[in-house]
Amino acid sequence: MDGLGLAMFIPLLQMVDGDNVKANNSNMGNLSFLADIFNWLGISLTLGVVLTVIFVFFALKGVMKFTEGYTRVMYEQRFINMIRTRNIVGLSNFSYNVFVNSDTGRIQNTFSGEVEKVKQAYRYYFISVQYGVFVLVYISMALVANPKFALLVVVGGGLTNIIFRKMQKTTKTLSKKLTADNHAFQGLLIQKVSFFKYLKSTGLIHKYADKLIQQNNKIQQSTKKTGLIAAGLGSIREPLIILVVMAVILVQVLYFHQSIAIIILSLLLFYRALVSLMGMQNFWNQFLSVSGALQNMTDFNAELKAGKERIGNKLFGGFKQTLELKNLSFNYENSKILNGIDISIRKNETIAIVGESGSGKTTLINIITGLLSPTKGDVLIDGENLESLNKESFQKKLGYITQEPVIFSDTIFNNVSFWDEPTEANKARFFEALKKASIHELVMSQPLQENASLGSNGINVSGGQKQRLSIARELYKEVDFLFMDEATSALDSETEREIQENIETLKGKYTIIIIAHRLSTIRNADRIILLNKGEIDQVGTFDELIAKSPTFNKMVQLQGF
Repeated sequence: MDGLGLAMFIPLLQMVDGDNVKANNSNMGNLSFLADIFNWLGISLTLGVVLTVIFVFFALKGVMKFTEGYTRVMYEQRFINMIRTRNIVGLSNFSYNVFVNSDTGRIQNTFSGEVEKVKQAYRYYFISVQYGVFVLVYISMALVANPKFALLVVVGGGLTNIIFRKMQKTTKTLSKKLTADNHAFQGLLIQKVSFFKYLKSTGLIHKYADKLIQQNNKIQQSTKKTGLIAAGLGSIREPLIILVVMAVILVQVLYFHQSIAIIILSLLLFYRALVSLMGMQNFWNQFLSVSGALQNMTDFNAELKAGKERIGNKLFGGFKQTLELKNLSFNYENSKILNGIDISIRKNETIAIVGESGSGKTTLINIITGLLSPTKGDVLIDGENLESLNKESFQKKLGYITQEPVIFSDTIFNNVSFWDEPTEANKARFFEALKKASIHELVMSQPLQENASLGSNGINVSGGQKQRLSIARELYKEVDFLFMDEATSALDSETEREIQENIETLKGKYTIIIIAHRLSTIRNADRIILLNKGEIDQVGTFDELIAKSPTFNKMVQLQGF
């Protein structure tokens, strides 16, 4: 539409007086068919007709431009939504064993900044393709109108491409470096937030800030270089266009003696073509500046697929009788963490796992909960191998309380219910879970009660209250198992005693498996498993282990009871 509209300017320029002078097609070159169509229809090319036709062509161009813009927005949003959804689902299905060895900075950066860069890459790529189509259209029309002029400008435009190639190569290299630098920055930032209390209390926060600033400076340097190249490409675009056009006009007039009218038409078309060519080169360079994000996103998705957790298809219907570990072993690379573990745990039994640091306690819990798969042996739940079960359906029946309680920056209700709708049934379950966790009175004493905000990482409540809220969340889920991994080791003695009393009230109602350094918290466990260098040393009650295990006896004496 743009090209046809420009062609109609030639008959317009012929008209000195619109009332008396009519246009002819003698100076339209091979595009004279436009005027011939009007003659065939019996319509004279008066000033009013030419202006109307030009307006119609450009109006149609506007309609198509809007359609193109609307379609681009729709596809961009669909594309980015697809990428984000795929990443979220991929990370949710990611194997824990692979995740613990992953770069958290890269994950964070890929989910946030890199997605926006991929969106930009998508836009720049297709705009450059679009400009490429414009170039072909305008060159084709120019070839039809004036083949000699067209060929000269094509040669001149092609020569300008040499200037851009080296710059584009440099831009692509900088893009990859910028992506890597952003990964590193995000990793450092995550750690600053996670370890803020330690860094602040030890006076190391400004030293760590210097490290962040250094990394940020690297990012700025790469960004600046990319920006300078983009600015250089933008600044030389117009001069190059004019230089090529001037050279071709001189050749046309001095050597081919063509009329200025046909040159003007060709010039209009080729100016558009050259602008499109430079636009294509400019947007292609911008595409290359964020192409590192595309490569990173492709690699990231491949890693998520490769690290996808393998789960069985059989749904877990609930724990009924026994959980058995049979000849279970686990190796990490060349190190043996667990070896020959055999144990049977009955429903609603309370089991404690103790041992020196590095004896394999947490690894054992991770295998039972399905986070890790054993190198050898089996985990059987009511006779079904855990590897054959749909692990997500099994894990929904697990309560997991760690040394550092997981508290989200939200209300008490949303923390415990995990954002369930506040229906009457859910609220009844919520309050029942609070009572079981012995925190109902505290919640009801708050001005906003269950709608009270807990703040960032539960800053508005104490350590013991965090633990009770964590316990309440697990009980709200209606679980079969409660796993407690050093759940009271970070608490003071009084708070630990209160939490211990909570646990005692749950005994016999759930299958409870506890890892504990403080032996006072497991005195009433049904059985205690003593691990030593990844193997079971002894199994028995608290008093039985004191009587028959020198290692356990020494642990008790060191803790002063």
